[in-house]
Amino acid sequence: MGLLAEVMSGISGKISPALSGAGLSDVDFETLIRLARSPEHGLRMSDLAAQTSLSTSGITRVVDRLERENLVTRRACHHDRRASYAVLTDEGRDRLLSVLPQHLDDIERWFTGLLTPGQLTDFLTTLRLIRDVVRPCATAGVTEPAKTE
Repeated sequence: MGLLAEVMSGISGKISPALSGAGLSDVDFETLIRLARSPEHGLRMSDLAAQTSLSTSGITRVVDRLERENLVTRRACHHDRRASYAVLTDEGRDRLLSVLPQHLDDIERWFTGLLTPGQLTDFLTTLRLIRDVVRPCATAGVTEPAKTE
């Protein structure tokens, strides 16, 4: 566990400067990227909390801050009055796109580029296996693509 924590901390330290240069914290970036990858660029607040491993009050604070910066907006759920969605705005998408090339370069340099294609495939498969057991809500709100035959 110590080795895993050291690696995660080290990678975070390497990628954080590009994010902070764009005015984003690690959790801001994670929130924006999860919204960008979601259908209609939005997620229910509870699903977003589950995906980011934040409490509902924690994700509310993050979304409040991102909303003040016009990077996300809230939208009421049509089916459940108690629920609301966090939705990526055009400004949020633009901020994300401004930092994404450097972020991808950093990930390649400090993580994926250090492994052979086979090692990377095996490593990602292993991480997904563990994630699905220890954080089954990590993909909450994500729909599987339709299978075509």
